[in-house]
Amino acid sequence: MKKLDKLILMSFWGPFIITMSVVVFVFLMRIMIFYIDDFVSKDLGLMDYAQLFFFFSLITVPTALPLAMLLSSLMAFGNLGEFFELTAIKSAGISIVRAMAPLFIVAVGISIFSFYFNDRVSPWANLKGYSLLYDIKTTKATLKIKDGIFYNDLPGYSIKVDKKEENGKLIGMVIYKHSNRSYEIGNTEIILADSGRMYSINDNRYLVIELYNGTHYTEVVGSGASTSYISSPSASTAVVNNFQRNDFKHFKMTESLSSFGMKRTDEGQFKYHEFMKNIGDLTATADSLRNSYDQTKKDLIPNSQQYYTYNYKTKYDSTLKAGKWIDSLLARSVNDSLKKEIFTGAKNSSSSMLSYANSQADYLQTKLKDANKYDLEKHHKYTQALSCLIMFLIGAPLGAIIKKGGFGVPVLISILFFILLYVLTNQGDKWVKEGFLAVPVGAWLANTILLFTGLYFVDRARSDSRLFEKDVYVMFVKRMKARWVSRFGKKELIPS
Repeated sequence: MKKLDKLILMSFWGPFIITMSVVVFVFLMRIMIFYIDDFVSKDLGLMDYAQLFFFFSLITVPTALPLAMLLSSLMAFGNLGEFFELTAIKSAGISIVRAMAPLFIVAVGISIFSFYFNDRVSPWANLKGYSLLYDIKTTKATLKIKDGIFYNDLPGYSIKVDKKEENGKLIGMVIYKHSNRSYEIGNTEIILADSGRMYSINDNRYLVIELYNGTHYTEVVGSGASTSYISSPSASTAVVNNFQRNDFKHFKMTESLSSFGMKRTDEGQFKYHEFMKNIGDLTATADSLRNSYDQTKKDLIPNSQQYYTYNYKTKYDSTLKAGKWIDSLLARSVNDSLKKEIFTGAKNSSSSMLSYANSQADYLQTKLKDANKYDLEKHHKYTQALSCLIMFLIGAPLGAIIKKGGFGVPVLISILFFILLYVLTNQGDKWVKEGFLAVPVGAWLANTILLFTGLYFVDRARSDSRLFEKDVYVMFVKRMKARWVSRFGKKELIPS
């Protein structure tokens, strides 16, 4: 390896690593902010967050690689041009294409890595990350009671507290305890307490509710009218007319918090999605859907014959030729009841046929859309990998033309081209899903346009173009004004 190659590679790897880390972090924060509401009030451990961040960091790598490749290659050649190192290289008789050769090899390697990552790692990370995110989203919020508001997330209870003190003491507690039957006949058990406290035990698996100086009201369903009194050192109980009242000084309840813990869902439920499949699985699924689509089209005519009836042809005149029996039937004199029967049968058959046709059309459209969706994702495995190489073909010559390094102009230009890549990709996907474009055309639309753009910039860099220099356009405007004056005269430049 020559010293020139080492110089260019050293100027590339530093910005690439920094840019890659920043881009992954930005995309990760965007995803986390989008789902922030699903994380609030969830009793999640540090390991749960660490796993979620790890999986989603892997998910963002294929998206971040093209942007990092564009920005780092632009900064590398921009720095070389800004400090006149690129001028020295050209003065030594080395072309810009030869100077780009080591980074071109690196770009090819990164593209191959991106393809492998897309095909092998991304489906696994998507499956793990989104299944974990689903489990977090479906996990109940932790037990957080607010003053004066009924809390209903604890199964079987509705709890209201007048005031929560800083030491954990709860003042003025009202608890409605439900059972399966109480939902049918109303609240049958109510607990009132002057104060109390709530805490969890056994690694947050059980909740203890301790109450002080209160009354426990329970409706005794199915008992006859009676009056009795039961007393104890800490409580006294009275049963009056099917209604039981229990006064207590200290009362403790223990309930399970199993419904609040996060339960892991079977990951097999998420494997149907195209993001969870590699190229082999995507090809097999798309082929299966297209075969089902073709078979359904072949069965349309045989299956639709059940909605047509030819009974009247053989019943009235079996000698009539095909196509003429309906007119002959209408020409016959039939009574009103038979005519009504014929019209009713025809109406019912046409309605059934219309319903069958609509349902089959929707079914075929759904099958075709699903097949296109899997084919589109398969093509994106290739397009995302190749976009790394295309972003290099844009960034490296642009850096040589602009001759500006750092995080100023290169960042702005990189963001513009990345947005262009994003918009063209989404537009191509939309046209494919709407049936305006074939799957390969829509999938490769963005890469094709940007590839020609990159080749144009390479050609401009070879000729040492001053494409982005202000003086070029100022001189161009002055030349146009001079030509106008020489052709039409100075007076015509000033409006009357």
